[in-house]
Order: sequence, then structure tokens, then C-alpha cells
Amino acid sequence: MEVRDYGLYIAGKSVPASSNETADVLDPTTNRPFARVASGSRDDVNAAVEAARTAFHSPDWWDLDPSKRGRLLWLLGQQVRDHFEELSRLESQNVGKPLREAKGDIAYVYKLFEYYAGLADKIQGETIPVPGARFDYTVREPLGVTAHIAPWNYPLLLASRGVAPALAAGNAVVLKPATLTPLTALKLGELAGAAGFPPGIVNVVTGPGRDVGAALAAHPDVDSVTFTGSTDTGKQLLRVVADRVVPTTLELGGKNPQIVLADAKLDRAVKGALWGAFQNAGQMCWAGSKLLVHESIAPSFFPKLKDQVEKLRLGPPLKDDVQMGPLVSREHATNVVAAIEDGIGKGAKLLAGGGRVDAGELKDGNFVKPTVFEDPPAAARVTREEVFGPVVAAWRFDDLDDAIARANDTPYGLAAGVWTQDVAKAHAIARRLQAGMVSINEFPVTFPQTPFLGWKQSGLGQEQGVDAVLFYTHVKNVLVNLE
Repeated sequence: MEVRDYGLYIAGKSVPASSNETADVLDPTTNRPFARVASGSRDDVNAAVEAARTAFHSPDWWDLDPSKRGRLLWLLGQQVRDHFEELSRLESQNVGKPLREAKGDIAYVYKLFEYYAGLADKIQGETIPVPGARFDYTVREPLGVTAHIAPWNYPLLLASRGVAPALAAGNAVVLKPATLTPLTALKLGELAGAAGFPPGIVNVVTGPGRDVGAALAAHPDVDSVTFTGSTDTGKQLLRVVADRVVPTTLELGGKNPQIVLADAKLDRAVKGALWGAFQNAGQMCWAGSKLLVHESIAPSFFPKLKDQVEKLRLGPPLKDDVQMGPLVSREHATNVVAAIEDGIGKGAKLLAGGGRVDAGELKDGNFVKPTVFEDPPAAARVTREEVFGPVVAAWRFDDLDDAIARANDTPYGLAAGVWTQDVAKAHAIARRLQAGMVSINEFPVTFPQTPFLGWKQSGLGQEQGVDAVLFYTHVKNVLVNLE
């Protein structure tokens, strides 16, 4: 297999790391290298931030009409469309997700850029009545240089979710993709140049989080930090940025419940529970990994779920008929299997799956069987932790109040799902669920124009929608004495 080399993307050019060090990118299906990327350091972060700062203050960007800025975003969306197949296949191979899922991700990416293209010239201030012969108004101005630290599970989608509104607001960006999955982010830098963004407005620095991510968060010329990743890492980052008092958005973990009521459409709920839990092999912060099923339908629901889980086709993600690929790395697969073994050891009933795929053509990859536990004890890791893999913990309930209490019994508050035909009851339950996003009769679902946010330890701030653009702006109040 040919191993392709990728450099950093700084000031409109692909460049090697200042140290000339590189790192292999492994195919999670085989654990063999298929790409090699520059391994950046603090010096490279400094260069990227300096390029971004210079470009931000350049008249080519600072004085650019907002409608033309929106046009650049639209053209970047078109570049993503034009490279759709290439980006989809690259994302699929790098992450290990089925190609059909990767195509959905890339389609979401160009929709993000197109949505924010339309908002670029609609960032408005207001006039405020004040006493006397005075005129008071506000304007919104870009923050400056924004840092974006992206995760490995949806590399281009979750990077673009922050980059697009930051650019729409007029900022210059430095993007740090995950070490495991940096390839589509580097391609995005190239596409931004092809779309016509001035050199330095979009920069991409790859490298270890402990070096590049930490240096970016602590950099004195970075004006905001957007991070998506684990809750523990997010807390560490927040301590770093606290010393500089810069705006910060954190999108962190989740232990997300799906509540299936007695009147739910059974087949639809089973399909939704399956998709909500095992999409991207469960490697998503909004995975519906906590399943609560009314006891009156449980005897029908669980056999159907078991049957569907056992029919999931595992395999190399680029194959057309594959429904679930490998986990992103061998280390992560080992951690997920350890959580499964912990559940078995603590007496949880194993409904389906239960461990690594260690035979046949998939044995060299990071494949883990989609797993469902019924009634795991409170002490089991699958009950209380975000496993971040193809693992579901399920319980039966009789009393709805008890189900809601169990759903809320977590330090997280990202997403929740409700399955019922009773619309009034659905709204009542949604009001009681401690989550930033509640989906009814569909899970999970989101759009560029809808807020994506978590409560409790699932994060700070909001991604997507109009408010995401406003996050990347300062408000300036101007008062004029007319006398």
C-alpha cells in the first residue's frame, strides 16, 4: 500500500514540521500505516498563530465586505462538494466508519459552510434608546484568532462545525485535528485556499495533543478556544484558558438515555435504538447507550433488538454492504473490551455480542462485537461510564418517574431520546430530562441551524445555529453625544 505524506497547512502552504518529525496514520481495519503526517510542535503553533494574526489584520480580510466573506464560505462548501468522494473515502478509511456514514458526514460539512455563508452579512448590532441628545449603538466585531481542537470520531464534521461560524464572523482560525484522524482536516486547509481565502486565514497544525493542543490553548495571541473531546481533557483545557480569560466552548462526553414507552411504534423504536447506539461503532458523544424500555413491551422489544444487533455486518468500512467498521485504534478497542468484560464480571446479563472479533479476516483490525447488556448493576462501568464504543446498557421500567430519574442519574447532560405516540406525554418528558438536546421518535438528529449543546459536564456553550456565530464576536458599545 502506498503511504502518502501530508504536511502542516500554514499561511496558505503545505509545510513540514519545524522539527521535520512525522507520524504514521494507521488504517484501523489492518493497523498498518496508510499515510504519514507532519508532527507539529510549539514552534509550529507559534508560526500558525502568527500567520493567522497577520492575515486577520490584513485589509484583504479585515476590510472585506461581509457578503464577500459569505461568498468565500459558499465557495468552500462547493469545494467540499466537488471533492465529496475523495473526502468521504478518506474519512471512512481513517476513522473506520462505513463509507455510507462518511458520506453523510461530508454532506453535513458542505451544508455547514453553506448555512454560515448565508449568515456572514447578517451579524448585526442594535440601537439603544438613551437619555438626552445622545445616540447609542452596538456593533459585533470578530474576536481575532480562534483555536479549534477537533476529535477523532467525526474529524471533518466537528472541525467544520466550529471553523465555519468562526470564519463567518470574520476571524482567522488555527485548527488542530486529532492525532489519529488528521487527514480530512488537512485537506480542508487546501480547499480553503482553492476557494480563495487569503493565506493565513485557515491554518491546520497536526501533532500530539500534549504538545500542539496544549500550546494552542495557552497561546497569548489566541482569542478563543473551541474544543470537542473527552470531559477529563476538557476540564484540563479549561484550567489552562482560565489564566487568560478567553471565550471557550467545550463539547464533551455523554451518557445518553433513550426511553421507550409502552405505546411506542415497536419496529421504529428498535431501529432507532440500534442506529442511535451503534452508528460509528458507538464512538460518538451523543450515542444512545442507555436504554430504558417499558416492561409491557420489553418481551417483544429485546428479542427484536437482539436479532437486529446480531445481523449487523462488520467489515472493512469501504465495502458497500458493511454496517459497522472497526474502532479507531487498538488502544481504544482494548479499553472498550475491558468495559465489556467488567460488565460480564459484575453479573450483567449479556443479551448480544460481548468482546473483540479475534478470528477470520477481521482479526488484525480493531473490531469489537456490538454488545447489549440487560440490567447491569450500578457498579458496572457500562452503567455509569461513557464507554464510547458499540455497547448498550438496557433496563426495564414500570414507573415513568423511575425511568426519568435513571435517565438523569449521570454527570452528563448531552442528548436524550423519547419513543412514544403520545405527543403531550413526549413534551412533558422532554421538559423533565436534563439534557441539552431531546429527540422524540428519532435519535440522534441534528441540523446546522439547530443548537448542539450539553448540560452539566457535557460542555459549555453552544455549537451550530445563529448563536455559534455570535460566540465568535465581541460586542462593542458606541455612544455619541450629539450636542
